[in-house]
Amino acid sequence: MTDNYFTLAAPSGKSRSLTLGWLFLAWSSLVIGGLFTLLIVLSRTPFFQEIIPWIDFFHTALVVHVDLTVLVWFLACAGIFWSLNDSAKCEPCGWIAWGLATLGTLIITVSPFLGAGNPLMNNYVPVLQTPIFLTGLAIFGLGVTVLILRGLFFSSPFHRSHDRGGVALQFGVFTALITTLMAMVAQLWSYHNLPEGASGQYYYELLFWGSGHVLQFTHTQLMLVAWLWLASVAGAKLRLSPRVAIILLALGMVPTLVTPLIYMIYEVNSVGHKLAFTWLMQYGNGLAAVPLGIIVILGIIEGQNSAELSSAARVQRSALVYSLLLFAAGGVIGFLIIGSNLKVPAHYHGSIVAVTIAFMGVIYHLLPRLGFGEVSGKWTEWQPAVYGIGQLLHVLGLAWSGGHGVQRKLAGSAQGLESFQQVAGMGLMGLGGMIAIIGGIWFLVAVFMAVSEKWKGDKEK
Repeated sequence: MTDNYFTLAAPSGKSRSLTLGWLFLAWSSLVIGGLFTLLIVLSRTPFFQEIIPWIDFFHTALVVHVDLTVLVWFLACAGIFWSLNDSAKCEPCGWIAWGLATLGTLIITVSPFLGAGNPLMNNYVPVLQTPIFLTGLAIFGLGVTVLILRGLFFSSPFHRSHDRGGVALQFGVFTALITTLMAMVAQLWSYHNLPEGASGQYYYELLFWGSGHVLQFTHTQLMLVAWLWLASVAGAKLRLSPRVAIILLALGMVPTLVTPLIYMIYEVNSVGHKLAFTWLMQYGNGLAAVPLGIIVILGIIEGQNSAELSSAARVQRSALVYSLLLFAAGGVIGFLIIGSNLKVPAHYHGSIVAVTIAFMGVIYHLLPRLGFGEVSGKWTEWQPAVYGIGQLLHVLGLAWSGGHGVQRKLAGSAQGLESFQQVAGMGLMGLGGMIAIIGGIWFLVAVFMAVSEKWKGDKEK
């Protein structure tokens, strides 16, 4: 079988402007989410905690931090991919989607400063029980809905004349639209079938359980597109035909099509409903990821002695390698989960961080093709490694602690850390988290410098 090259063409014209809009929203969500990390620390710091008038501001800030760095970041990155697959039809719809998503993000950001938040740490989309926050969340969701509908109605898997590898990636990007549509169906179905009297955290847990699980398939599908793309530009020799790639990407999407069936069989508040979506993600989310991951790893090994890579390509290859490593770690831990302990967040941290690093690599690759500076240089080559190693230590620390009985969603003395294994595991988790924060800031700075390089060049002309 011959080697194949999988890339997506850089957008131009109106599609380029939309891509830049979603890129700006993605980058901004991480910047603002990082600032909320600082507020989280200050809310538990003597003197500063007395200045903050809200009760339990720690959890209030944590809700906004999670929603910005997970929900907004991932869906804004999805907007980047879908803009690359743009047919340039219904351009106003594209800008309406971006405008609503941006407005919703702004409202979510300011909501903690407009009164007590009444935070709820339910799974997937934690919320503040305030009208302003829920309004912002609804507006953001409406923006994403417009984005999805535009993509489904005005683009197709193979709408461009492109090389065969590019067509395969276009198909993968389109499958992510379908999985997101299934998540929207799950969201609406849950909302209309919530039991009477449900309230508080129980209400939002039921509301987001189905859609949250299905949405993970969207992130995974786009990560697989990113893996093939980064592998191609980073010198890997992929023994994979575009036709087989399309089959595997379709296989990754197929499990989400059973979503309506789950709702038909089980009540939203039933144990069967909860287990069905848990099993769907646990066993369905690796159908394409495992074989594609193995192919990419073999391609990296085979291509490592090929022509010398540029500094920019080495950065992108590093992002690919750590994405693969963390996805594998998260997957293995997932099969070791018994009960509700810290192995659960260890599993999903590994999986979502794998997606994040893959998206970072794609953004690095896209920046010069969007007219900005290239992300390269010795100091930048270490960014994916620092972020990836930090997150890997964080995940392993959580898994170790969970294996020795530390329960999830507890903090401070409530964790009941007694044995050496428990303390050591949580210490490893904390060390990894601090290293990962440095790596995350490093990424934001690298992107800012690449963009500012363009601005500086324009001013000098």
